[in-house]
Amino acid sequence: MKILVLNGPNMNMLGIREKEIYGEKNFNLLVKTIEDYAKRKGIEVDCRQSNHEGDLVDWIQSAYFQHYDGIVMNPAAYTHTSIAIADAIKAIAPLPVVEVHISDIAERDEFRHRSFCKPYCIAQIKGKGWDGYLEAIDLLMKEGI
Repeated sequence: MKILVLNGPNMNMLGIREKEIYGEKNFNLLVKTIEDYAKRKGIEVDCRQSNHEGDLVDWIQSAYFQHYDGIVMNPAAYTHTSIAIADAIKAIAPLPVVEVHISDIAERDEFRHRSFCKPYCIAQIKGKGWDGYLEAIDLLMKEGI
């Protein structure tokens, strides 16, 4: 099993930005946590981050052509603004995508309540911190990928 883990803008600033929301651990530790968990589960993960919408769209599309089994994605701020990312997720169906957010976006600023990606994902996991990524991996495994 091969899963692509994508993170959107400013996720590389974990440990620096809004520590009261995202905590003090940095992005490299998040990646290591995900990779260690996947290794214990016997699956391959490819973790990527970009502050650029086009990179994320390209990676979503390439996951389809490179025969990934699923995507775990934290679109970050693009959750609420990017029709392009939502369309890319929709375009690769039936490749399953799980949307993940470290914080509970429903409990934050009103503009964060809407996700353009959610309708095209098999699930949205929010407010569970880094455990949300691990839960998303488990969900993809459970889906029989």
